[in-house]
Amino acid sequence: MTKLPLCVIGGGSIGMRHIEVSNLSDKVDLTAIVEPFEARRKELAGMGLPVVASIDEVPERTRATIIATPTQDHCASGLAALSRGWAVIVEKPTAGTLDDARKLVAEAEAKGIPLFTGHHRRCHPFSIAAREALGQIGDLVGIQGLWSLRKHNTYYDAEWRRMPGAGPLLTNLTHEIDLLRFFVGEMSEVTAMLSSARRGFVIEDTAAMAFRFDNGALGSILISDAGASPWSFEAASAENPIIAASGQDYIRIVGTEGALEFPSLTLWGRSGPGEIEWSKPLLRNDAPSFAKIDPLLAQVERFADVVGGAEDSILCTGHDGIAAMEMTLATALSGKQGRPVKACDVPGDYTGV
Repeated sequence: MTKLPLCVIGGGSIGMRHIEVSNLSDKVDLTAIVEPFEARRKELAGMGLPVVASIDEVPERTRATIIATPTQDHCASGLAALSRGWAVIVEKPTAGTLDDARKLVAEAEAKGIPLFTGHHRRCHPFSIAAREALGQIGDLVGIQGLWSLRKHNTYYDAEWRRMPGAGPLLTNLTHEIDLLRFFVGEMSEVTAMLSSARRGFVIEDTAAMAFRFDNGALGSILISDAGASPWSFEAASAENPIIAASGQDYIRIVGTEGALEFPSLTLWGRSGPGEIEWSKPLLRNDAPSFAKIDPLLAQVERFADVVGGAEDSILCTGHDGIAAMEMTLATALSGKQGRPVKACDVPGDYTGV
């Protein structure tokens, strides 16, 4: 098997996760890590990793990259990679603004080069199975999500984590938006209410949102980093080792023929013939079991397959990444202006701050 020669741009905490899975994969050959800060380069070199100071120093045989730099650099590093003909995964969000994200995706399309946004939660087997299972619950009526993880007090010792842009809306919501779009389809409008009552910071600690989908379904999410609960993707999936696992579902999806809990995929449906209505109990179908995987490893291996010529319907395309950004920013705008906001009404230069 020919491995994909790939470099990782950015050697911070997120970059390290991509470096780890790239070294584990039989489909990837890690050619370099681009890290501009000398102190960090020395640390990476001390780990025996192939680190360089700039993209210009990356070995010529490289054909692809994962960009794990700060968000404001995504567009510049992405354009530099595309100019070299490299296929790209860029960490979410795709760029700092919609204008920059669109520029990046347009350049990839013009050159015919694959570009994806790193929404890796799609790659879990239970996420893929959830999208398929929705066909069993009839026409979609609505979706309800509750994400609440209490971040420890010292998390906010760093001043930037108390400043505009660092609250759960712009830090955590984009993951949930992409998953909802992956399951249900396009979202067109959002109404949001924000609160900073529990922590008392300038940024929000809690937000309640209502969404409209293009297919007529409605959705709601409560998101908070001040409330203690067992309900979140991280706690449900045990994906992140620093977050305690609960195994509790945090999303419920309702259709005209039944309902689905996520991520367990517990399915509620028809218990007998005739119309499904409130006098008849629903039959519970216990959740299937799924092998535990590393979704970042699955993502990079799907990426390698695509660069090798395969088709893929799971990875988050550049356009999907823009759509998740757009609705996340629409939510921030709605919360600030106190009115419903359509995705198409978000200014191209709006940062959510």
